[in-house]
Amino acid sequence: MSELTTLSIEAAAAGLRAGEFTAAELTEAVLARSAAVEPTIGSYLLETPEQARAMAAAADARLRAEGDAAPLLCGIPGALKDLICTAGVRTTAASRMLETYVPFYDAHVAQRLKDAGFVLTGKANLDEFAMGSSTETSAYHTTRNPFCPDCVPGGSSGGSASSVAADQAFFSLGTDTGGSIRQPASMCGVVGLKPTYGRVSRRGVMAMASSLDQVGPFARSVRDTAAVLEAIAGRDELDATSSARPVPAYREACGRDVRGLKIGVPREYFAEGVEPAVAAAVRAAVEQLVSLGAEAVEISLPHTEYGMSTFYVLMSSEVSANLARFDGIRYGVPREGGTMWEAYSNTRGQGFGPEVQRRIMLGTYVLSAGYAEAYYVRAQKVRTLIRDDFATALAEVDAIAAPVSPTTAFRLGERTDDPVVMYLSDVLTLPCSLAGLPGLSVPCGFDGEGKPIGLQLMGAHWAEETLFSLAYALEQSTDWSLAANRNRIRVGDAQ
Repeated sequence: MSELTTLSIEAAAAGLRAGEFTAAELTEAVLARSAAVEPTIGSYLLETPEQARAMAAAADARLRAEGDAAPLLCGIPGALKDLICTAGVRTTAASRMLETYVPFYDAHVAQRLKDAGFVLTGKANLDEFAMGSSTETSAYHTTRNPFCPDCVPGGSSGGSASSVAADQAFFSLGTDTGGSIRQPASMCGVVGLKPTYGRVSRRGVMAMASSLDQVGPFARSVRDTAAVLEAIAGRDELDATSSARPVPAYREACGRDVRGLKIGVPREYFAEGVEPAVAAAVRAAVEQLVSLGAEAVEISLPHTEYGMSTFYVLMSSEVSANLARFDGIRYGVPREGGTMWEAYSNTRGQGFGPEVQRRIMLGTYVLSAGYAEAYYVRAQKVRTLIRDDFATALAEVDAIAAPVSPTTAFRLGERTDDPVVMYLSDVLTLPCSLAGLPGLSVPCGFDGEGKPIGLQLMGAHWAEETLFSLAYALEQSTDWSLAANRNRIRVGDAQ
């Protein structure tokens, strides 16, 4: 039954409804696949096989009762990034601070998936509290890239991306604050979407930077990604930042004619530092879309160069505020100390890793008396300029195409001693996040070492349908999808 793990979501759903196999059999195939590759890849912080089997049995009963009326994801195994709260299932955010934390409620997105009848395979590894670009800051272990196990899978949602790439899950959820869905999707050769800010509820998702965080899906194909977004998007009355806009049938956008769509190619996204193989693959992908009837024009996003500094001022400020609650009293595992202040210091000093401490200290400094005006307020003004750049461009074009990351997946340990070089991994995804726009990564090639490259498509607010239509057209007219490249995976028995 190993071939079951390579099916698309829609093919698996059709097989379940036709009685070709059961959700229990589908789940066992995924669990067997994970048992074979997890020791090498390390996608998960916690696997949930017994819960998966129980959820699969419930899905089979529902499919028997509802048949074709059952939700598409009923019986489909999927993974959740381990900062998405799951009732009764440990949720650590990859931090020692929460090594024993078991939520008593589900995040809104987790409940949406449960309502749809999905099967939880486990909680995926990440950079601690989503702070990182390689999944190397996890307090527990490092995740490896299925295409090149000596390389990182990207971050912070590296475990979510690798679980899909290695066929350990049909889909997964991650979070994207400055590129944490798009960058690992690109490096792991899967599709990943950061929706428009507010399209998906953040309730029950541990906050890093509240004005930037957004939950989104990873999947093997564009249609699968659209299907998952349909399941998780929509208004949450308990999240004031979630939108009440109706949720479109996103899969219907896949297959729409792209003729006449205008694609902007920003010159600033092909500057020094972008690897030649990455630039060539992205430009070739744009030319492919042009051959299908789209139009490509060069555009400028002039404030792009300020994106990284602006992001790290604002993000670290919000990190400092959001993580203040983890003190061993309200949240977090308490550590002993002779006095209250010593216990507080020990809790945060031992519970948080170096990268989290670095960002808390940076944010605290930025917000301190005498510096807030010079840094935080100024960064907010520059954020507005970046947002205006996108608004001006998207008034003339339907979407923007660019690289996701300047490089393909880098070697494990290669950048851990230089935080600034690590931060540059997200330099091309940060501006889209600052503007609150949707961004999608779709496979568009490989470098000379066989490492995946992703095309980043960005659109106006609520324009996910346009991104899906372009990404699907590219996927269907080329052979860069995961389905066509499983023989490149260098771990396990995927062929």
